[in-house]
Amino acid sequence: MELFAREFGQGRPVIILHGLFGFSDNWQTVAKTIAADHLVVTPDLRNHGRSPQVATHSYPEIADDLVAFMESRWMFSAIYIGHSMGGKAAMQMALTNPDMVERLIVIDMEPGTSVSNHDDIFDALFGLDLESLLSRKDAELYLQEKIKDVGTLQFLLKNITRDAEGKYSWKMNLATLHRDYANILAPVTGTPFEKPTLFIRGGNSDYVLDSEWPGVLALFPNAELITIEGAGHWVHADKPAELTAAILAFIERT
Repeated sequence: MELFAREFGQGRPVIILHGLFGFSDNWQTVAKTIAADHLVVTPDLRNHGRSPQVATHSYPEIADDLVAFMESRWMFSAIYIGHSMGGKAAMQMALTNPDMVERLIVIDMEPGTSVSNHDDIFDALFGLDLESLLSRKDAELYLQEKIKDVGTLQFLLKNITRDAEGKYSWKMNLATLHRDYANILAPVTGTPFEKPTLFIRGGNSDYVLDSEWPGVLALFPNAELITIEGAGHWVHADKPAELTAAILAFIERT
């Protein structure tokens, strides 16, 4: 599978993985800052953005996609950064292909089974009839009745694309993501990753709880935890400067 990706800068490779319903554009602000001294690559994961839409979606498959992605670019090792679903994908990559992961940064996600909290979003997205849609504004008016958080609403609207004939469609493979949602919630597994690892959580988020930290250390024994106060789950949107500073400090540490 050939993943679509954006590249910024040059130097030591850094790969940033987006979360569920996201794509490579979501991380441009952070990527461009890091790219001052690094080659930063932001791929669209399978079933997202401009990468192939396929029939299945699981972390072992995503890790295989990333191995092929790196090999196609003669990239033997990279620093991995992943947010939410992308954080689990980055963890799976580190647990099963440690030689290809120089160090790991996981943003607001832990390796265990995640809590299901996207049912309302799936219902709203499936309820939007893109075939009869006349404008993006109509989509926004419909979805804002179902999704009250403005940031989440705007994030999801970026997934609507329009072809040359004026027909609207999803950039993501909504059907597969919904059918394999249990795989997205599933824990990652593998041999403990011994290299330096940083977990960054939002102070207003409940995705990484103190009670879960022993489970994190069981798989990532050299992990440390940073909390960015004032940020929720979307740390890169809420506190981009603080997040980027934490990432750069960890990357540049010898």
